[in-house]
Amino acid sequence: MLFVELALIRWLGSNVLYLSYFSNFVLLGSFLGIGVGFLRAKSTTDLFPWAATMLAFLVVFILLFPVEIDRSGGELIYFGAGSTPSGLPMWVILPVVFLMTAAVMAAIAQGVGRMFALFEPLEAYRLDILGSLAGITAFSFLSFLSAPPIVWGIAVTIAFLALYGRSTRALHVIALLGMLVLLGRETITPGDSWSPYYKISVSNFVPGVKLLSVNGIPHQVIVSMARRKQTEPVYFQPYHRVRFNQLRNVLIIGAGNGGDVAIALAAGAKHVDAVEIDPRIYQIGREINPNHPYQDPRVTVHIDDGRAFLQQSRSRYDLILFALPDSLVLVSGQSSLRLESYLFTIEAMRAARSHLTPRGAFGMYNFYREVWLIDRLAGTLQVAYGHAPCVQSVGKYGPLC
Repeated sequence: MLFVELALIRWLGSNVLYLSYFSNFVLLGSFLGIGVGFLRAKSTTDLFPWAATMLAFLVVFILLFPVEIDRSGGELIYFGAGSTPSGLPMWVILPVVFLMTAAVMAAIAQGVGRMFALFEPLEAYRLDILGSLAGITAFSFLSFLSAPPIVWGIAVTIAFLALYGRSTRALHVIALLGMLVLLGRETITPGDSWSPYYKISVSNFVPGVKLLSVNGIPHQVIVSMARRKQTEPVYFQPYHRVRFNQLRNVLIIGAGNGGDVAIALAAGAKHVDAVEIDPRIYQIGREINPNHPYQDPRVTVHIDDGRAFLQQSRSRYDLILFALPDSLVLVSGQSSLRLESYLFTIEAMRAARSHLTPRGAFGMYNFYREVWLIDRLAGTLQVAYGHAPCVQSVGKYGPLC
């Protein structure tokens, strides 16, 4: 039951982009379904035999109506590039996903509740805790291995068939096999792969430029440094401001596919510590970034969280960059915190300052689409460094510094 719940949270979020920001929506649907299922444990109508069919129907529905790109919603700030969403509108897809998730989990939970009724209460509670831990551990292990959905589906199929036993019907087998075929087809889609955090898609954007999307949201471009210098000179601005530094040691948090690392090397950095939390994005950059920055002997790669690296490292840097650290993933159980949120605190800014050499500089950049957000980050930096930062803006706000 817990394995299916976590798989739904992860998989639904990868195909319905609204759920990348509302992952608790699926969690709440699961809680409702589990509660209803346990309350129906003594009902004469057993829903558990329909659980596999309901799950397969949910998979079919989502793959028929995916929502892949979104730039709508005034209350949300989307940092990636993109256009209007494809697929069903939010007011349709979210209620359907919520109800279908609740139905699937209710059917499974009723089977669990019926089983628990065979044991003494404390024994049932012990089994509940052990089963929950087993489900969480199993799914976490598969996520750590970057296993694709077909692997999750195989695990669920084996569990269903084992639990149904001799009562397995042809409908169960057809539903589960159909689900595996659809998940297998999704898994082998060219350009798609899975990391511990996302479904990652790499596609040709325009000649010479590849687009890397995560969970259906455009996230990064993979392009040569020479072309980026022509089209996006803003990424070279930090090095113009530290042109008198020797750049013996540079730290880049949010190294991504290596574009910022290539710029640092071209600017004359003697050594670069590249911190990237997602191992698959790093691997893609190593494989297809045209400048091959990760193969350069001057680069040391750290697959780690940026805040954790700052706390553990003792190195000093002539330049520290928070280079678009934009995970687009919510921290589980938190409705508004993302993986990189802890990088934007006063403690993290002070930690970065403590790693600077006497003439060192700190810089950060992103697609900040709201003035209040720019002001908030500038205020945090002012407290951390004791003076107002230089804020340079391009686009609709114009130069601010």
